[in-house]
Amino acid sequence: MTSLGCYWKPSGDVPVDDGPHAVFAALAHCDHPYWLIGLQEPAGLRLVPVRGGEISSASGPTSFPVHGLVSPVHAEWLGDRGFCEDHGTRYAYVTGAMATGISSVGLVCAGARAGFLSFFGAGGLSLNHVASCVDQIREDLARHPGAAWGVNLIHSPDQPALEEALVDLFLQRGVHRIEASAFMSLSAALVRYAASGLHLDSWGRLHRRNRVMAKISRPEVARHFLQPPPSDLLADLVRSGAISAEEGRLAALVPLADDITCESDSGGHTDSRPLAVLLPVIRQLRDRLAPPEGWPRPVRIGAAGGLGDPAALAAAFALGADYVVTGTVNQLARESGTSDAARTLLAQAGFADVTMAPAADMFEMGVRVQVLRRGTLFPQRASRLYEIYRRFGSIDDLPGDLLEMLERDIFKVSIAGIWDECQRFWQGREPAQLDKALHDPHHRMALIFRWYLGNSNRWAREGVPDRRQDYQIWCGPAIGAFNAWVEGSPLADPRGRSVEAIGLNLLAGAVRITRAQQLRTAGVALPDGAFVAKPMALATTR
Repeated sequence: MTSLGCYWKPSGDVPVDDGPHAVFAALAHCDHPYWLIGLQEPAGLRLVPVRGGEISSASGPTSFPVHGLVSPVHAEWLGDRGFCEDHGTRYAYVTGAMATGISSVGLVCAGARAGFLSFFGAGGLSLNHVASCVDQIREDLARHPGAAWGVNLIHSPDQPALEEALVDLFLQRGVHRIEASAFMSLSAALVRYAASGLHLDSWGRLHRRNRVMAKISRPEVARHFLQPPPSDLLADLVRSGAISAEEGRLAALVPLADDITCESDSGGHTDSRPLAVLLPVIRQLRDRLAPPEGWPRPVRIGAAGGLGDPAALAAAFALGADYVVTGTVNQLARESGTSDAARTLLAQAGFADVTMAPAADMFEMGVRVQVLRRGTLFPQRASRLYEIYRRFGSIDDLPGDLLEMLERDIFKVSIAGIWDECQRFWQGREPAQLDKALHDPHHRMALIFRWYLGNSNRWAREGVPDRRQDYQIWCGPAIGAFNAWVEGSPLADPRGRSVEAIGLNLLAGAVRITRAQQLRTAGVALPDGAFVAKPMALATTR
């Protein structure tokens, strides 16, 4: 192994620590550079990390040849610096949106104040509720003008008016970032949001007012966000007055999204794609689709799904992720919009304690979501409802004993009572659903069964005691990795689980693991435990 042609000498008479402690010191002080000196032993040359001392071009009786230098690693340096500069964050770390306000106002504000980009989970909430929450976030963060936050926009092909109304709200309230999810193609509302506010500065440089972070799991969907919107869609928006002619012209020059998140094995809706396959494929697609002329900055590619411990974050960054997005583990934060009862169940889960169950929002199509299996009967009961839906054409076709079982064991209320609730709900949200149910008994059955699926999530969020066996808790296998990681640490205490403590510990651990990999690839032999990064008290991670 060739040396660098210089020599390191320790300060004073301090002996060189050439045991495992030298490696652990380098892992404990990742913010310092370390020289790698060579010690000649009978078995060959052994590299040892050291810091301090003196560097000289001449050797001496107490000096050692230098074979390398390991640079510092900071949490702020993980990922793409352009991400932090564009969004005004300290870290390339995002707390992703979890629907029905599980990514709550409190979670968003705490995450944004900690230097993360945090998204509010607006999916499944009424327009008025979302508006109220946006106002609360704006008020809470008024004293933190640089805090980065946004709201998610879930594609609603059956409710285009709701999507348009949400975009109206975002533009009116100054929501300058959205996390777009479930889009298989581009909607007019999404393009209108992205195009609104595009302008040139006095130097002729193009600037965005609104930024789109798209969550995808397929290359064909990513392609929509890596390129400018279709010209005919832009022309329609200009013609209708939804955007100006100048905004339409500029929108044709830039990719729709600034950031694309590769979602792997996540909680809730998921395609269960392996991140090690998905992220490189999307990066290659991005590189093939060169940025349009006049927009030199490439779309950033981030990672989400399965990120429950520092090793997962370090692996994502090593794959080339420009940023990381956490979800499932943030439900354990005290600021999340779920109940203590749900958090208790999540804290007991292993990585195999998850399964797939029918989704409330796409029940008729057989779409499934990933949920917690341990401690709840929801997955079995929801699957039973879907089997019945597939087998029978209407509620009236159900045998008496089956109907009795549903009311007694699953619904715990009469079908008539459920239908009354359905009518009140859909009358205020989407009356067309009731019109369809009036002429289609099978659709009426679907709405009744969706009552259970929709409420099961609410029961979990609210911690309804007598519906504990029916809790629907969206959850990916990352929860098991998180629980194993925090065991015996300050984060094992639920009271210490803030979104800031979770995020900073994940990042600090990823830094340590990245440093361990630095040392190993530089030729340092690592002792057992070098890749272990246990959580610390919050004050230590700041």
